[in-house]
Amino acid sequence: MIIPENLEELAGYVEKGKNVFFFTADWCGDCRFIKPQMPEIEQDFSDWRFIEVDRDKYIDLAASWSIFGIPSFVVIEDGKELGRLVNKNRKTKQEIEDFLKSVTVD
Repeated sequence: MIIPENLEELAGYVEKGKNVFFFTADWCGDCRFIKPQMPEIEQDFSDWRFIEVDRDKYIDLAASWSIFGIPSFVVIEDGKELGRLVNKNRKTKQEIEDFLKSVTVD
């Protein structure tokens, strides 16, 4: 999981490559629930780069991307959004993997 140092680095991932943006926050219980399973999800989708986005640190970006619930996932390839799993509900590993399979078909 890549944790960007600043907005410029984060923007670079949006424009280039196959990326899954994982919006999270330290205080979010549902985020802490899924975080231990993220390395396995990353391994299952190894063609994709996973970017952890702290919703509080990048609150303006989250608002502009309509991320009003976390944990949330946005899949972007070379600047084009392929799909999003955005809501405030707790997500299971299976739900996340099913979502990623639905948007990352090569």
